[in-house]
Amino acid sequence: PKHCGAMAPPLAPPFSTPAPREEVAYVTCTYRGTCIDQPDFLATVDLNPKSSCYGQVIHRLPMPNLKDELHSSGWSAGCTCVGNVTLKRNKLILPGLISSRIYVVDVGSQCRAPKLCKMIEPVDVFWKCNKGYLATVHSLPNGDILIANMGDPAGNGKGGFIVLDGETFELKGNWENECQVPPTGYDFWYQPRHDVLVSSAGAVLKRAGYGFNPCDLKKGVYGRRLNFWNLSCHTLSQCFDLGEDSLPLNVRFLHNPDAAEGYVSCALSGVTYRFCKCERGCWEVEEVIRIPPINVIDWIMPKMPGSSDIIISMDDRFLYLSNWWHGDIRQYELSKTCKPRLVAQVFVGGLLTRCGSVSVCRNEELKCQPEPLVVKCKRVYGGPCKMQLSLDGKRLYVTNSFYSTWDKQFYPCMVREGSVMLQIDVDTENGGLAVNKNFLVDFGKEPCGPCLAREIRFACGDCSSDNWA
Repeated sequence: PKHCGAMAPPLAPPFSTPAPREEVAYVTCTYRGTCIDQPDFLATVDLNPKSSCYGQVIHRLPMPNLKDELHSSGWSAGCTCVGNVTLKRNKLILPGLISSRIYVVDVGSQCRAPKLCKMIEPVDVFWKCNKGYLATVHSLPNGDILIANMGDPAGNGKGGFIVLDGETFELKGNWENECQVPPTGYDFWYQPRHDVLVSSAGAVLKRAGYGFNPCDLKKGVYGRRLNFWNLSCHTLSQCFDLGEDSLPLNVRFLHNPDAAEGYVSCALSGVTYRFCKCERGCWEVEEVIRIPPINVIDWIMPKMPGSSDIIISMDDRFLYLSNWWHGDIRQYELSKTCKPRLVAQVFVGGLLTRCGSVSVCRNEELKCQPEPLVVKCKRVYGGPCKMQLSLDGKRLYVTNSFYSTWDKQFYPCMVREGSVMLQIDVDTENGGLAVNKNFLVDFGKEPCGPCLAREIRFACGDCSSDNWA
């Protein structure tokens, strides 16, 4: 990849008044891969510390079908913050990663008891768009809803996007030109003032969907491209090859609408790249974070790579990175030198815990393997995956399911005991992370049995949906 010149990112406008505190979270939960024959559901979690139900699931909205694999979620509107006012969110879009079915959930009528209001069947997605395996959701500046896909109906690799009408939620068709469909797709984000949309690669689920197999490496199963699109013309303008089997997943722009800068994390290479717009008007990419692989024994490979998800605080000061296999969450300060500086790290599980099945031979960063995490008398299995940060940046919430098939392969105890949602207290002054030992949402105690929890959304706004305008 080409390298960016040093550009001081403009700071996002500060909150004019204190940001609203999150009072409920909507969490996607799946039973796929758990041997429990129950539908996926949307869990509503009480996050009000003054509530008697604090840290508990207060409502469950089951889907009408089995084995959807609710993976991601996104708002139908309200991705723009004007001053300290965020547009109202009424509908949450839930695509099924495996089923390719789309659910529209009404959270505006009763925020603590959402209800299903529309469903788009897979056959409609297959026939109208020739797409399947639906992933990330964002609302567009024109009000429509864009959903990235990972493959075609047969599970072969095929990137691109499908579009829903933002008012009727009718399926409109494909967003991109057919001749410019990327080989794979997964996540995306955009910056309207720069007329750009950036998308990542993902994997070919026809192969990766059966589990992680090192034999699939170097066979094109895992994506390697970062794609830059003209937002208004829906055309592909630039592509960057980030290296064989890098698997770029999560794309995040800075929240400041004037800042032509963002980051993408790669799940198999352990590298996070920074992308930015150069003076010539084109986009450039440079490596800014590299988590070294760890030499291990009794694992599927001799070296365990790092990196999974990233999120950026609303003031664009900190970037957070979760390590699903290693088990740690890292806090980086985004400095004017364009080189993120590691300021804090905390372990919340993972495969490297002491007395686990994996032994560390050589680790450049740790002197000893971390202790297992216990919160409210529950041993936490699994590693940190999806994160959501409060608008004021002081509370980082994390779940530990990545994808049901891989969960079962690498964390069978988590599948058996159920995943969790944790809260990490953040020092926004000097940098710092600490597990809040008084908060735990235990999805192992669900009425229908232990389930796997993933995406987190806040009705008041969240750092992976909102931008300043």
